[in-house]
Amino acid sequence: MRVWLTLPPALLGAFPVLAEQAATAAAAASKSAEASPVRAPDTLGTVLSLGAGLVAVIAVIYGCAWIIRRMNGMTGMNNQAIKVVSVMAIGARERIALIEVGGQQILLGITPSAIRTLHVFDEPVVDAANAGSGDFARRLQSMIGKSWTSPTRND
Repeated sequence: MRVWLTLPPALLGAFPVLAEQAATAAAAASKSAEASPVRAPDTLGTVLSLGAGLVAVIAVIYGCAWIIRRMNGMTGMNNQAIKVVSVMAIGARERIALIEVGGQQILLGITPSAIRTLHVFDEPVVDAANAGSGDFARRLQSMIGKSWTSPTRND
C-alpha cells in the first residue's frame, strides 16, 4: 500500500489510459485473427534453414581441422634432430624402433604403456639415408646372435 502512496499523482492517472489502450490492441488482434485463415508453419523453409545451419557447422569443423593440421608443421621446432631409422612390429601393439639422435643410434622397445631403451649402438647399424632396405633386421639379428633363417624341419 505504501508504494501506491509514493507514486506521483500523474502516473496514477496514466494507468487507466494504458490499460484501455492495451485492451483495445488485444481486441483488434483477436478480430484480425478471426478474419484471416490460420497459416500452417513453413516446413520447407524450416528444413532449409536447419540444413544450411548444419552445413555451416560441419564446414567450420572441417576448417578448424585443416588449420590445425597446417599449423603442426609451423611449430618452429627442429624436427631434424631425431630421425626414425626403422620400426619393426614385434606383436599386436609392441614394436622396436631404431632412432638416430646426434649421430648415435638407439634401439627402443615400444609398448602401449612404456618406451624403454634396449641398446645404444657405438657405431651406426644402419645408414639413415638407406633405411628402406631390409638389411636392418638381418644386422640386428646377427648382433643379437640369432640366425635370420627359420629352422628347417627334418621329418
